[in-house]
Amino acid sequence: MVTRSSARSLYVTVISDNPETIDGLHGYLSRAGVASRAIRALRDASTIPPSAIAVVIFPDEFGRNDVVASINALRAARPRLLILIVTSAPQHFRSVLKPDGRSLPPIALPKPTFGWTILDAIRAHANSELP
Repeated sequence: MVTRSSARSLYVTVISDNPETIDGLHGYLSRAGVASRAIRALRDASTIPPSAIAVVIFPDEFGRNDVVASINALRAARPRLLILIVTSAPQHFRSVLKPDGRSLPPIALPKPTFGWTILDAIRAHANSELP
């Protein structure tokens, strides 16, 4: 189990073009002791720091083809990175949710999703990464 003190070392990147979404999730994660950084453009996904354990993507704000390409690139470059997709249309992203044998399959969460659901997924992933 990740304790509050070890949760402070968790780092998450949020990709969203909605300022309210960014502020709300950043605030929630911060109060839970999880550091986060927001990116407002998919093209910036390559700047996710190596310390990030997870990325939370709100794909409905971007073009579907761009999202799929970004997720595939992230899976290839960062196979242990947890990718959470918060969307009102999970069926649009079925192709990137399948196991590929090389990386963690992304997790699709229905929109709206509460902050604690996102936090629970991040903490569960962090626990699985512990030696």
